[in-house]
Order: sequence, then C-alpha cells, then structure tokens
Amino acid sequence: MTGSRAQDPTPTPRAPLALAPWTWLVPAIGAGALAASVWMPSGGVVALVAAAALIGCVVAAVHHAEVVAHRVGEPFGTLVLAIAITVIEVALIVSLMMSGGDKAALPRDTVYSTIMIICNGVVGICILVGGVRHHEQVFRIEGANSALAALATLSALCLVLPTFTVTAPGPSYTAAQLAFAAVASVVVWSVFVFVQTVRHRDYFLPLDADEDHHVPAPTVAVTWASAGLLMVALVAVVGLAKSLSPGIERIVAAAGAPQAMIGIAIALLVLLPETWAAIRAALANRLQTSLNLALGSALASIGLTIPAVAAASVWLEVPLVLGVDAKDLVMLVLTFMVGSFTLVSGRTSVMQGAIHLVIFAAFLFLSLVP
Repeated sequence: MTGSRAQDPTPTPRAPLALAPWTWLVPAIGAGALAASVWMPSGGVVALVAAAALIGCVVAAVHHAEVVAHRVGEPFGTLVLAIAITVIEVALIVSLMMSGGDKAALPRDTVYSTIMIICNGVVGICILVGGVRHHEQVFRIEGANSALAALATLSALCLVLPTFTVTAPGPSYTAAQLAFAAVASVVVWSVFVFVQTVRHRDYFLPLDADEDHHVPAPTVAVTWASAGLLMVALVAVVGLAKSLSPGIERIVAAAGAPQAMIGIAIALLVLLPETWAAIRAALANRLQTSLNLALGSALASIGLTIPAVAAASVWLEVPLVLGVDAKDLVMLVLTFMVGSFTLVSGRTSVMQGAIHLVIFAAFLFLSLVP
C-alpha cells in the first residue's frame, strides 16, 4: 500500500500565479524614464536610458498580457493586448495631428505600415520560427480567413478607394465619403469582435489546445494589478517611442532616407509588445494565438484609427490624405493574395514564413529606395 501511495500520479497543486518584483518595477522605471525624457533635455544618455526602458517595458507588457490572458482565456487575452496598444497608438496619432504641421498623410502612412509590418513581418517570423522548431503548425482556417477578409475589405475602403474617387481632389475623401468609411470601419471591426468573442469563439481557439491545469489561474487581485501595469507599460512604450522619434528623424535626415522611414521606425517600436507576444506563442506551438494577436491587431488598428482620425480631421479642419500610391497598392494586393494562400490549408511550414518575410523585406527596401 505504501508503494501505491508513492506512485500516485496525482500532481501536487501549485500556488496561484503571483507578481514577481520585476513585473511592477520595470513599468515604474519606464514611466520614470518617460517623465525624464519629457522634462530633461534630449541627449545621448537620455536616449540610451529611454531605449533600454522601452525594451524592458515591452517584456513587462507581454508578461502582464499573458497573465490577463491566463485568467480570461482565449481569445480574450489576445484581444486585450491588441485593443490596448491600438487605443494608445490612436491617441498618439491624434495628438500629433493636433500639434500642427503637415500631418495630412500621417494616419495613412501609420495604418499602411502597420498592415505591412503585421501581415508580412510578424506573421512571417511567427510562421518561420514555429516551423523551424515544430516542423509544421496548424490553426483554424475559419477564424484566420474571416480576419483576413475583414482586413482586406477595410484596407480597400480606407487606403485604396480614396485614390480612385473623383469627387474630392487628390487621394482624399469628401466629408460624406470619410463618414461612410469611418462607420464601415467601426461596423466591420465590431462584428469581427462579436464573432471572435461570442458567436463563433471556437473559430479562434487552438485545434490542439493543451491547457496547463497544474498552474492555477491568477487571482482577481493579481489580474487587475496586471491589467493596470499592462496599461502603464504600454503607455511607456508608446511615449518612449515618441520621445525617440526626433533622434530617428535626425538619423533618417543624415542618411538621406525618405520621410516615410520615420513612420515605419515608430510603428516598429510601437508594435514591439504584440510582436514579441506573437513570437513567444509561435515558439510554444500556439500559432493560432499568434494569428489571433497579429490579425486582430491589424484590424483594430484600421478599425479604430480611421474613425478617430476622421473625427479629428473634421473637428480640427485639417486635410486628410488616405489613398496610397501605385507602388503601395501593388504591395497591398500582393500581401493579401499571398496571405490568402498561406491561410487556405490550416497548416504552415517554413516556406510560407520565408515568403512573407521576403515581401516584408521588399516593403522596407522600397520604402528606403522608392
């Protein structure tokens, strides 16, 4: 009998998840670095501290997003991070529009860069590293294809059609057309969130979900603490990225690169938390979570940014340029065409990841050498 007790396979329950000291200390340091970058004159030391704090806050943000996700479950966990970073990003864009200067094309450049970075860079690296480690990964085509269809529709309405409409001069919408695009963006994004979280939640759950029942979910207090620290870390990430933008502008000007590279660099910094979270999920053989986070972030970006900047444009009476040029239109078509091929089978390998990364490299190169 004693031997049978010794061989009892029942696992010993672990204590609920708790917050380690670094998880609240790093966001606090990031907030302090952000305050220092605002009140202190910019310089090499301040820039280095801001960059180090930004990286630390990215890691902290991903950790807290995973804590919240462990409590609420998928796909709510990925939705938390996607919406949080997008809302802060929208606030950053609107604040830059209100600061004056020629910012007519800023929302277009930001949304376009976000789509290209996520659909090619983030998706590509997730599929590649997941394929290298796990040989082949699977996901649900119902959820991925519906997200891609919604993203392609909003991209056409908000970034492509303004180039071809004739009522307003240039690649812009009239007030009525802009209102329609804003309402359509909100409707499509809202329906997608409803489908993802309520109506067809199973479309966005992993096919081979393997829940770790031996790690209890965090307590309500820990979850709320992580949610608050997540917001602090994300605000620090976006604010520090903005504080680093003058240095980026100087580097771009010194190198003689196009101004579009500034927006790309800032978008890359802002998307760091989502990118790192998606890569971690792919390495853990949870490609469904990676796709939920990536495509959901792109949809939130365009679905929330366009209505916000449309309202700001009307309120501030500033022009808004939304239509992309011919080169960017070709890149968008290529991205969605290859994306549909990637998501059609529900299985991925390193081949699809390599193709998406080549398209991402072409996007970066043609932005640098238009």
